[in-house]
Amino acid sequence: MSIRLSRRQGFFLVAVGCAAAMAFALYSQYVLHLEPCPLCIFQRVGVISVGIIALLAALHNPGRTGYKVWGVLGVLAAMAGGAVSLRQLWLQSLPEDMVPACGPGLDYLMETSPMWDVLSKVFKGSGECAKVDWTFLGQAMPFWVAVFFVGVIVLQLWLAFRKS
Repeated sequence: MSIRLSRRQGFFLVAVGCAAAMAFALYSQYVLHLEPCPLCIFQRVGVISVGIIALLAALHNPGRTGYKVWGVLGVLAAMAGGAVSLRQLWLQSLPEDMVPACGPGLDYLMETSPMWDVLSKVFKGSGECAKVDWTFLGQAMPFWVAVFFVGVIVLQLWLAFRKS
């Protein structure tokens, strides 16, 4: 039995997966009361970006070359989000005495600093980004977000560059 999945259906599936990931992120925040750190917020931006790109690809329904362009854009967005996930996993792996101190909140930084300074401070991470509040099968949430991004990258590359 083989699964016949058109490129349009596949990109729509990626968009639905991103919507589901965001639904879980919001559930974690508002039901489980897990406050997202700045790196978590940027991972969400990555998920939303991939979802929008995939949805636009599905709605546009271009030819083979168009799907390659959409696929590469989606892969780039997923790689950026995955890099943020890996950065947070690295922070979480540090010994407690090497974790950077907690800094001001993202809202405060956005109000008081230029965007480049905000991005620089956020990607350096802080103690709040190193805290593990939730695990599934022994792995923290950024691990599962990274796994999600890897799956999205593989699916988008397959959709964009397959023969038929």
